[in-house]
Amino acid sequence: MVPSPIHPSKPMTNTPARQNSFQEPSERQILMDQLKRVELFNGRAAMLGIVIGVIVEGLTGLGIAHQIGLGALVDGYTACRTQYLPFCF
Repeated sequence: MVPSPIHPSKPMTNTPARQNSFQEPSERQILMDQLKRVELFNGRAAMLGIVIGVIVEGLTGLGIAHQIGLGALVDGYTACRTQYLPFCF
């Protein structure tokens, strides 16, 4: 046993804090099903956001970085790469 750095008199153990986090296999299956649904929704929302960003870019001519307010960073990077600025970040 290795002594604990916080309490040197108490030995450290490798037991997890929550040993009984899943009481039954059915609980674990329910949580995995919920996680699968949430991740599926999250992926679909991300794809929809990208498609909307590309459509707005086509209509307005502003890239996605400009649409979300990061255009100055992109412009600064472009100016730095083309040496229009006397300094680079």
